[in-house]
Amino acid sequence: MKTFSSTINSSTITGFILLGFPCSREEQILLFVLFFIVYLLTLMGNISIICAVCCDQRLHTPMYILLANFSFLEIWYVTSTVPNMLANFLSETKVISFSGCFLQFYFFFSLGSTECFFLAVMAFDRYLAICRPLHYPALMTRHLCNILVISCWVLGFLWFPIPITIISQMSFCGSRIIDHFLCDPGPLLALACSRAPLMEFFWTIITSLLLFIPFLFIMGTYILVLRAVFRVPSRDGQKKAFSTCGSHLTVVSLFYGSVMIMYVSPTSEHEAGKQKLVTLFYSVGTPLLNPVIYSLRNKDMKNALQKILRI
Repeated sequence: MKTFSSTINSSTITGFILLGFPCSREEQILLFVLFFIVYLLTLMGNISIICAVCCDQRLHTPMYILLANFSFLEIWYVTSTVPNMLANFLSETKVISFSGCFLQFYFFFSLGSTECFFLAVMAFDRYLAICRPLHYPALMTRHLCNILVISCWVLGFLWFPIPITIISQMSFCGSRIIDHFLCDPGPLLALACSRAPLMEFFWTIITSLLLFIPFLFIMGTYILVLRAVFRVPSRDGQKKAFSTCGSHLTVVSLFYGSVMIMYVSPTSEHEAGKQKLVTLFYSVGTPLLNPVIYSLRNKDMKNALQKILRI
């Protein structure tokens, strides 16, 4: 990193250097192969879920339609970071253009926002299915499901344009090295010519709102779901109710657990290594694990996937 700092230093910069994971050339190639395999497995897993939902008539229900949309989202979420990371492993300069950096910044955070809203909508669907089972078909119609899906995408992509546009208009000085594998607001704001406490405060507020509003909604729905489940007299009924929620709750725990460590931790300044590992987990790890989590304990999904594999 010191060699980068000493060779590249300018008063105003037009691009950035994504340091990624500094190591020897051989280790960079090894990381390239590892992340390429992870990327392919992620694509295959999520595409399999989309195909299973599309091909099996029994899965044409709101729960699985939401899951297929969630898998589609995960494909784009992992694509917003991994292809550039793979190119970075093979690159000597590791340079990303100014526009490329802010485009990645926008899409990564917009897709992450959309994921927060989707997880909340999926929790709402489970709440209706368990707490209002008799009214569920009348309440969660295909029309309402489509409105909720569109709302998640629209809200997700409208959450961050203003702050990202403001950050992109700032002047950046000195070293253009970002000690990360993606364009993240923390390292970017650290490169600004002058501190922007108001922008930092505004970013913290909108990020906290984005995380806490859906998270509290999810927690509220699951408190009501647990109350309803414990009122079910039979053990089999309770098991069935828990199995329909277990997968979603696992995904929520993995995603929100890692994201909150990153953005809502009392320490605003994380070590670069820790920052990279946590970001790697929720941006690459969770999209890889989600298809496994959702298909592992779901008989309908397992049967649909087996049918696809036989074709």
